[in-house]
Amino acid sequence: MKQLTKLLSTSIIGLSLISGASLAQTAEEKGLEIAKARKAIDIGWGDSTAKAQMILRNANGQETVRKMKLKSLEIIDDGDKALTIFSQPRDVKGTAFLSFSHPTTSDEQWMYLPALKRVKRIASRNQSGPFMGSEFAFEDLSSFEIEKYTYKYLKDETINGELSYVVEVDPVNKNSGYTRQVLWIDQAHYRAHKIEFYDRRNSLLKTLTLSDYKLYLDKYWRPSTQNMVNNQTGKSTDYIVEELTFKTGLTAKDFNKATLKRAR
Repeated sequence: MKQLTKLLSTSIIGLSLISGASLAQTAEEKGLEIAKARKAIDIGWGDSTAKAQMILRNANGQETVRKMKLKSLEIIDDGDKALTIFSQPRDVKGTAFLSFSHPTTSDEQWMYLPALKRVKRIASRNQSGPFMGSEFAFEDLSSFEIEKYTYKYLKDETINGELSYVVEVDPVNKNSGYTRQVLWIDQAHYRAHKIEFYDRRNSLLKTLTLSDYKLYLDKYWRPSTQNMVNNQTGKSTDYIVEELTFKTGLTAKDFNKATLKRAR
């Protein structure tokens, strides 16, 4: 009965929000309503820990594997906090990345580099750069916040057998490396299945495919695999989640730049 109540509540939230989209007079209003529905359906997960790996491939298909641990904390009325700690291979072991996302101001990000034995702040103008040599940028690691973008509904389209909304989102941040993104979001659960990233010249730069979704806590969908392909260089990165656990008791004290050097 509790599970049924949760599912009904989730459906009501999505329907009530998207009903506004059906009455919207413009594509921009409908796009915003879809974004609000996507955000509303993913509130309340609290915190999580995970084990994951990144597989970096160059244009010739040669691979480099990096393993890491992740901690995440949901912050109500602000962006989420996240901590990534690399454990393998040896040349990146102990490297730690801390991110504080914000809806209306620049994200705060820091990186601890063991070789230099110091914490380096990632300036907002540099957050469009590659994260640890991967095809993911620092800004791609930020939590989704509605205020970070403007929106425009483009069309309905089926992807992976799911009827989806296709929505264009334009970053508000002038330091973003993207002019726009195009998202395919399924209408059943508001899960992103594909995202196209366009560079400052408005050329297709990267394509992210999200797959192998799993349901957690009877409510929250998370992809187990994310594949980011650089359409301009032929390089790619797979981000694969091997273990994911929610409600582990993390607090803001676990996300402290002062203790970044000792993060484990």
